[in-house]
Amino acid sequence: MQTRISSDLKLAMKARDRDRVSTLRLVLAELQRREKDTGTALDAEAALPLLQSMVRKRREAAEQFRAGGRPELADKEEREIEIITAYLPAPLSEVELRALVDSAITELGAQGPGDMGRVMGQLVPRLAGRAEGAVISRLVKQTLASRQST
Repeated sequence: MQTRISSDLKLAMKARDRDRVSTLRLVLAELQRREKDTGTALDAEAALPLLQSMVRKRREAAEQFRAGGRPELADKEEREIEIITAYLPAPLSEVELRALVDSAITELGAQGPGDMGRVMGQLVPRLAGRAEGAVISRLVKQTLASRQST
């Protein structure tokens, strides 16, 4: 992943794309910092949570900037989100996600909200990088609640 980002950074520098250059430098710096902290090289799978975190932080910042009357800063954050998400796997659609949630619940024999932890424990690692935890949680809750009431 770092190799790909580095080569994209070089291309952005040649194209004089300032937004892309600054964002990719931030991403590389964060990946290198994480490698230094852990003492091991990050593979693509280990980098995914880091990239997702960077996207989440920028979404929150964009919301704050919009609420504070700073749309130009919110726009900058949103441009960074677009650049970073290009390195994440394609997200699952709601239909695909529901099917995986149903499958996991059936596989585990989950009956109600009390089984949510087991279901989430199985789904979150399998869906890493392809769906946000909050979305997974919401769908699991809805599905378990509907199964309990029927």
